[in-house]
Amino acid sequence: MLSRRLFLLSALATAAACTPTPRSVEFPRGTRLFIYRHGDRTDENLSEKGIARSKAFAKALKDEGIDAIFSPGIQRNLDTAKPLAEATGLEITRIPQEAPTARLMREGAGKTIVWVGNKGNLRRIWEDLGAQDPPPLEYGDLYIVTRGPGGIPRIERKRIEV
Repeated sequence: MLSRRLFLLSALATAAACTPTPRSVEFPRGTRLFIYRHGDRTDENLSEKGIARSKAFAKALKDEGIDAIFSPGIQRNLDTAKPLAEATGLEITRIPQEAPTARLMREGAGKTIVWVGNKGNLRRIWEDLGAQDPPPLEYGDLYIVTRGPGGIPRIERKRIEV
């Protein structure tokens, strides 16, 4: 009896792991999203390491053909995105942090775009897109998201080290 319960629990866990996460926002074809958490901080501002990481972030993406840079109006996010904006000659488009995914996907459809955010909106974007893996929440995590088979996000992970 116990082994049957364990088997059923194992089968349910396996089925749950294989079931795609529901998504509320479709990831458009031809879109490439670079998603990044703001640089390391002290209180509300970037620390010296955060400033260095924001410069390394810009250097890592300067030749990626970025079409647009998006971020909420939080200063540490804007400060992280600023070196990339300067390197690419693009402006930072501000999107409210509460529910950015639909607008981000609509305005970035078919383009190579960057989102510099913070833990809360990174989680929200991840949930809205139905991404399977944990979102990039650690300083220096850079994830590149493209549309995989069936519209499921395909994620490539990189690190920005300083």
